[in-house]
Amino acid sequence: MANSKDTPEHLQAQNIIVIHPGSLYLRVGRASDVNPSRILHAIARRRKPGGQYYRDIILPPPVTNPKESLSEFEECRLQVSHTLQSCVQSDGRRRYATPPQQISAFNRRSTAEPVEGSQIDFKDAIVGDTVIGEEVLWLNPEGEFNLHFPIKRGELNLHKDIGGSLTGVIADLQEIWEYVLKNRLKIDLKQLRNYKAVLVIPDIYNRAHLKEFTTLLLNKIGFGYCFLLQDHVAATFGAGLGYACVVDVGDQKTSVSCVEDGISHPNTRVRLDYGGADVTQTFFWMLQKCAFPYKECDQKTPLDVVLLKQLKEEYCHVNLDVCGSLEKSFTVQRPQQGKYKYTLQVGDEAIVAPLALFYTELFSVTGVNRSVPKTQKPSTAQSHPEDCFDAEYLRETGRRGKENLEQTANESGLGNQENPDEEMVVDGLEQEREGKLSEKDFILPSGQVIGIDQAILQSIERCPNDELKRKMYGCILVVGGGMKFTGISNWLQNRVALKIPLMYRSEHNIVTSSKDIDQEITSWKGAAIMSCLESAGELWLTEPEWSRYGLRILREKAVFMW
Repeated sequence: MANSKDTPEHLQAQNIIVIHPGSLYLRVGRASDVNPSRILHAIARRRKPGGQYYRDIILPPPVTNPKESLSEFEECRLQVSHTLQSCVQSDGRRRYATPPQQISAFNRRSTAEPVEGSQIDFKDAIVGDTVIGEEVLWLNPEGEFNLHFPIKRGELNLHKDIGGSLTGVIADLQEIWEYVLKNRLKIDLKQLRNYKAVLVIPDIYNRAHLKEFTTLLLNKIGFGYCFLLQDHVAATFGAGLGYACVVDVGDQKTSVSCVEDGISHPNTRVRLDYGGADVTQTFFWMLQKCAFPYKECDQKTPLDVVLLKQLKEEYCHVNLDVCGSLEKSFTVQRPQQGKYKYTLQVGDEAIVAPLALFYTELFSVTGVNRSVPKTQKPSTAQSHPEDCFDAEYLRETGRRGKENLEQTANESGLGNQENPDEEMVVDGLEQEREGKLSEKDFILPSGQVIGIDQAILQSIERCPNDELKRKMYGCILVVGGGMKFTGISNWLQNRVALKIPLMYRSEHNIVTSSKDIDQEITSWKGAAIMSCLESAGELWLTEPEWSRYGLRILREKAVFMW
């Protein structure tokens, strides 16, 4: 029997590279790999003498007017604490909580204990002029390097400072992706013409950016073929589902949309500007209120951010059977300083922080509770000068064609005959305009952005018919690394169950780890599976096609509604 690794399908999969870029991590691997290679999606560049200082920060910054936010935050924290106290444990007993004052008293008495270990230093002198991935964490924040994260809140990190232009961000992406292909996947960049690339793009996309991505893959990096795939569609393939309401909680954004048979319904898409990093910042805020013993912790220092993220992942949960305070310990080693061990107590703060995804007033710490949600812009609002078949062009030519037809009909005495086909192009665009719902549907009357449970309901309610709504309530798929807390899927299930319209209450189901795949890589895995299907042969774009036809060929071959 032939080795499975020698089959034509496996050999083909080895030449397909799947790229899933995120705000914090980049995942890249061959379609034949079990897991992708994961790397911090960041690049640091050494400043030229006299050059401008710029550093993207890893955690979203705290608000500048804490007094206003503090009252909003505290009011919500008390509300969530009371809700938790009214809950019962699995054995039927009431929950109890240790008073925050008692926890604070313990943490104030806690002192740092020195731990034996060799001293570490920053690595600025060891590296060259460009540093990529996790190594950027070991650069001196006050040193000679500027730090850039090319993607922020789920889209290209465009800004007015140095490196924030579209050209600059695409150049950063090229350098990071080529580094991973060469050093992690051991691919000779000169051989990329023999490889195919699948790029996982956001479900809410900017058409101009898709053009830049395709040019980057085919013209700049030099792949022989590529196609683009929306992350929510990829997630359904990864989970082995024909349809689902996909909830993708990343580091800096949460997105929801309804996917059926490989199509993400445009009206159901929404992206909210909160994610795992905002939960980290909320948790840090509450730790400080309880006298966090590591007082030197600085959220602008990358190594301290990594520590806070680690504490969130280890301590936070939504397990209602865990009551009272728990004693925890962690070690800290800063460059040019000794290694120390800290002991602290944590109470219900470990549950309250993840629940900020449902009670968004807790995100007043970073101010994202007041951010405007993003919905899919219709094609009429995304016209592109290179796309001669876009909505603007069709509307103009459709109207002009209609006027010419009317004139000809009048001259030939046929003006009274009905011909609905003449109206087809314009009517289709008018329907699209009427069908677009407002972002305000995702904002509460108080001005707060809605929580994740309400976003699911609002997205499903935008489905075009009752049958599709019923299917979506029956299968809610949670993916991404920002919501990996024990017990949170049960909380989500209960919250959604309370709000589902009566006619759909017969059955609803939350899927978090379908097929035992880590929910962080569900979308990457789905893109790998889809790229190897026989039907995927029609989707690949080639460099000659792209250079000759540009956006027209993307419109024709894209696997999503352009």
